[in-house]
Amino acid sequence: MTKGVRGTRDFYPEDMRIRNWLFDNFQSAARSHGFEEYDSSVLEHEELYTRKQGEEITQQLYNFEDKGGRKVALRPEMTPSLARMVMARAGALPTPIKWFSIPQCWRYERTQRGRGREHYQWNVDIWGSDAIQADAELLSVLVSFFEGVGLNADDLVIRISSRKVLEEVLGSLGISGDAFAATCIIVDKMDKLPAEAVEQQLSEQGLDSDAIAAIQSTLGLSDLDSLASALGEGSEAVAELATLFDLVDAYGIADWVAFDASVVRGLAYYTGPVFEAHDRAGKLRAICGGGRYDRLLSSLGGNDMPATGFGFGDMVIMELLNEKGLVPDLPSGNQDIVIAINEDLRSAAMSVATKLRASGRQVDLVLEDKRMKWAFRHAERTGAQRLVMVMPDEWAAGNVRIKELESGEESDVALSDL
Repeated sequence: MTKGVRGTRDFYPEDMRIRNWLFDNFQSAARSHGFEEYDSSVLEHEELYTRKQGEEITQQLYNFEDKGGRKVALRPEMTPSLARMVMARAGALPTPIKWFSIPQCWRYERTQRGRGREHYQWNVDIWGSDAIQADAELLSVLVSFFEGVGLNADDLVIRISSRKVLEEVLGSLGISGDAFAATCIIVDKMDKLPAEAVEQQLSEQGLDSDAIAAIQSTLGLSDLDSLASALGEGSEAVAELATLFDLVDAYGIADWVAFDASVVRGLAYYTGPVFEAHDRAGKLRAICGGGRYDRLLSSLGGNDMPATGFGFGDMVIMELLNEKGLVPDLPSGNQDIVIAINEDLRSAAMSVATKLRASGRQVDLVLEDKRMKWAFRHAERTGAQRLVMVMPDEWAAGNVRIKELESGEESDVALSDL
């Protein structure tokens, strides 16, 4: 049995180098904006997810009953765990809370390009601030990451809207409460299903043809002026979005974003601005998505706190980076290869490797009797900088022979000077 469980991945050393590079860029973008890293247990109470999304979510969970009879699940996402952690220290955490994490998540669903049954997800959230500036800060974090990995505004776009757009449209049609949440789920499928299928599902919610046409026409808008005309003077959604786009200009990232009324996000707990990043070519599923969710804690039994954040999976972005040729060719990280010319110098080579490691070098000690030709090939394969050779005459004089692999230059260096 050489294959892993369907929908999961193995990371060989060359894969881990790329994964660490990606995670380093996640961390750098978040930390440059003042976010701190956190983590939680991968095992959670099943109720944490059913209270938020209903019993039907269990069909997508890796869930089971533990030996104590408790219903538990592998986390399918990080936000509920974050909410639990915030509630556990309610009133004690200084706000705004600016945290990020890169958890491994598990969800049982059909595998497809850019989506497996396990994945890593970069989560960046701000809690305790209801200011629109917090939402703009998240967009700046995203652009900082994209630029850090070599992408530009011609490669992708962050589409922005607000759940308040849909609230105002549906509110004018008398749709609210549970009917609003159900309609949001249908509308979120507009770019995934044929128009007639969406119309049928909306009809099943009790909407007539005029109401359906009003929803479709409004959510087809792609500029704020048209939205203002559609929603009328005094629209809270338009005012909020206009402010957000002004802030985007202040960050200098206007080329990266666009208004798109069809972005509503399927999760019913979003309350304000929402956004998704997509490749400009439209070949891939959404790269990431998020928005404001000020009323999440009450659905989990706590007191609400304003919050905004995004989730960013590791799979789709790698599809895009590979397509653009932006995934770097990363060597192993070894700086020095230490080899003893003969068996009698094996102990001496160990002491040399130890001294180099103590100075902070990354050192690969050749453990077996290998020829120099092999050592050169090994150094080239691993991207090492130097070959450190422990040779009889040189060692007797207190030296080692060092070959700089890029220049080819060789020199004898005293052991005390290593």
